Formats: sequence, C-alpha cells, structure tokens
Amino acid sequence: MKISIAAVLLFFVLLASGLAGCSKLKETPYSSIFTSVFYKTPNDAEAALAAAYDPLAAMYRGPATIMASDFSADQCYPRIVVGRNTLTSFSYDVNYTQQKTNNRIYESPQQLWISSYAGIERANLILENVPNINMDTVRRRQIVGNAYFLRSFYHWMLSKNFGEVPVKTHSTSDVSNAFTAKSPMADVYKQVYADLDQAISDLPSYSSAIRKGEPSKEAAMALYAKAALYNEDWATAAAKANQVIQSGVYHLMPNVLDVYDVKKEDAARVENIWAFESESVSPGRYHYLSNLTSPSVASSTYGQAGSNSMFVYQSFFNSFNAADKRRLLLDTFFVSSTGAVVHQKSITPITPQGVLIKKYCDPSPVVNGYSACNIPILRLADVYLIGAEAEARLNGPTPAAYDFVLPVRQRAGLASLPAGLSKDDFINAILQERSWELFAEGDRWYDLTRTNTFLTVIPKAVNNVYPTRTPLPRNRYFPIPLDEVHANPELTQNPDWQ
Repeated sequence: MKISIAAVLLFFVLLASGLAGCSKLKETPYSSIFTSVFYKTPNDAEAALAAAYDPLAAMYRGPATIMASDFSADQCYPRIVVGRNTLTSFSYDVNYTQQKTNNRIYESPQQLWISSYAGIERANLILENVPNINMDTVRRRQIVGNAYFLRSFYHWMLSKNFGEVPVKTHSTSDVSNAFTAKSPMADVYKQVYADLDQAISDLPSYSSAIRKGEPSKEAAMALYAKAALYNEDWATAAAKANQVIQSGVYHLMPNVLDVYDVKKEDAARVENIWAFESESVSPGRYHYLSNLTSPSVASSTYGQAGSNSMFVYQSFFNSFNAADKRRLLLDTFFVSSTGAVVHQKSITPITPQGVLIKKYCDPSPVVNGYSACNIPILRLADVYLIGAEAEARLNGPTPAAYDFVLPVRQRAGLASLPAGLSKDDFINAILQERSWELFAEGDRWYDLTRTNTFLTVIPKAVNNVYPTRTPLPRNRYFPIPLDEVHANPELTQNPDWQ
C-alpha cells in the first residue's frame, strides 16, 4: 500500500499536537531536514532571498504597514467594518480580537510582528549559509547585502510599532535558541545600524541595472537616516540624508502626480528609492490598497469599483494651501465610468465629507481588486525632510536646514518656508510638511509617536464618523500580540499593556 506525503505530514502534525498536550512527555528536536540539503547552489541562494522578501509581501498585501499607521493617525480613516475601526478608536486589545474574529490579521499590527520575525529568520539563514555557496561573487555579495538590509528593516519595523523587542541575529536551529527576551531600544538600534553598515558595504549604487524591488547602497543610507531620526541621533540622520542627496543618483520627479502613476513606475524609481513592488501578473505579489481607496462604482481614474473603505479627514484636506500640487492627490468628487459626476456628499453613505485618496489608482487591477501599483517605502522627498528636521534639531533653522526642505516645497508649487522661524516653529513646519508629502504612505502615526505629540494631535482629528478619539499613553506602541507572549516564555508584554 502506498502512503502519500500529505498523509505522512498529517500523521506528524497530529503526533506533535498530541505530544504538546501531554505534560509528561518531552520531544527532542535534532535538526531540520531542509537546511542540510539546501544552500548549495546559486539557485538556492536566489530562492532564499525570494523567501526573505515574502514576509514583506505579506505586510503590504493587507496592507498592515499602511493601516496600522494611517488608521491610527490624523490624516486617514476607515469605514467602521471588520475591526479596522479599532485602530482609529484605539479600542484594540492585546489579542487583536476584532481582527481575528473578522479574519483580518493581515490588516493588523499582529501581521507586522509575524512578518518581521519571519523575515528576520530567513535573513539570518542567508547570512549563515549563502557566503559558503560557490557562485558568482558579485551576486553573492549582493544577496548578502540584501539580507543585512532586510534584517535591519524588519527590526526597525518592529521597534517603531512595539518598542523594545527581541533582537534575533541567528537562525533558530533548536529549542535552546528559539526563545529570546526583549532588548533595550538602544540595542535594537545598535543592531539596525550595524546591519545597515554591512548593507552599505555590500550593495551596489543605484542604476537601472538593479533588480526591481532590491535596495541600492543609497537605499541603505536612506533607511539609516530614517532610523537615526527615530533614534533621535540627529547628526547621523543629517549625515546619511546628505549622503543620499549628494550621491546624485536619485532625483525628485518634476510632477508629484507622476510618482504614483502606475504607468510611470519605472521612471519614478529615480525618486522611489525603495518600494514594495507590486506585480501586474497573477499569481504574483500585489496589494489591496487600490480597492480600499477606490469609490464603490467604477471610474476611469480609480478603476473598477472598490470597497470605498479608506478616506481622508476633511480637516486634513483643508490644511493644504490651495496652490499645493499635492492636494491634487486627493478628490472631493470623481467621474464614474458612465460619465456621471459624483460630488463629495455622495462619495460614500457614511459621511457627506468623504475625501478620496488618489495615490493608489490602478485603472487595470490584477484580479479581485488587487493592485499592481507600487507602494513607496523610502522616497527622496522623505530624505530631504529627514535632513531638514535633523539639521534643525542639531543646529537650529540654519541655511542648510532651509536648503533641505526647499526642493520639496518647490516641487509642490510653494515658496520657501518663511525666513526667521524659531527652532521649534521650523521643526513643526517640517513635521507638517512631512504630513502633506507622505500622507497615506504609512508614516504619519510614527511621526506623532516619536515626537510624543499624538495625545494632543489625535483628539482634533475627528468627524461625524469618529466624533471622539481619545488615545491613551499606552497607545504610543501597539501591544505585543498575546499569541506571541504565550508562545515565548522569555517575552513580556509592553508594560502599559499588562
């Protein structure tokens, strides 16, 4: 009698489940059957790198990276459905119960935890095994540089969402090193810096020859600058931002609308330093963001009918200067595919003040509302603003600080910031500039939490859908998912969530 592989696997799963329920029995794991026969060929190295990027796709599919931040902040809000409102109303719990109940973990902070540690594990396996593979030395070094970059990114993603987190620099080979306690924030950033130093050394400078989705040397510098800004390491943030700008390999697109045009993604790589590369094929890696931001009827601009689930607050729309070209990335009306003009009061039944987001329009989505337009992660405009803020915090509103922000404002059709601003006023102006430039890109919440201003800013971002919003000090970081606390005896919940 032949026994299928599936049957054998099912037997071992059931056996493991039974053993887990017996406190008297102990199981001794010896080794993985996979690593002993893998990491031998160049194809294995490429497959390992693809695997290290898969968790990034899981983060951006929902996309939890955008929702966790932007539904918590003062720019965007969701329809009150499937647990999304818990982020806006700050009613989530340590178990992320609503997201689980609605099968929406992939939209929640829990997905960020799951994906980040999956990515770290796979990056560690690359760093431990790929250097020993006999293959083209240039490509091998690039793959290793990618792994360092990804490990730094995943650790940084964890720290800005959860605060102190376990730092993992070795793969999990057996139970003895499966569990790790949290590290102080200083140690998390120490590891992020160390990995980025290695990535900068190993990665090539940007050129059209770089594989889509892989970071350049300058991308590692940009991530370094942003991580340093969050770490309040102003000198490093300013220096790394300046290195990216002075490299001359990236440029702002002349028209800000082109940065998000799905038909101009290849050209936009001169500004989009690193992005989640959505694919226009199925099966592939794509995301649900276009569906979330599209109206509920088809439009030549937005594409097929969407879920009409993500909007901008009227107060945020009103905050733009009327001459600011970035406001054109928002809509208070749209034209349906039949030619009918749908005015703001009829955009959505949940409010007469719904404002549409135009950053993720895809007239030709892949399948079932999933989009092929890229999601920016690091942009040159962001780097300019990092440089401006870091320089101002270090030395005040110097000419250099003004020079950093000027290209971003000029591209938006605005004049330079007023001369003679105080240090505090200049920094506040840069934070506001970041809000206008980076809205709906998963950034704003972290600007509010790293500056500890969320408690005063968020209560003002209300409307008739969310008339009251009252974050607590504990909301500065998300709770570590209860599943993870239960699974790791070395892991403790964030103090404010205990």
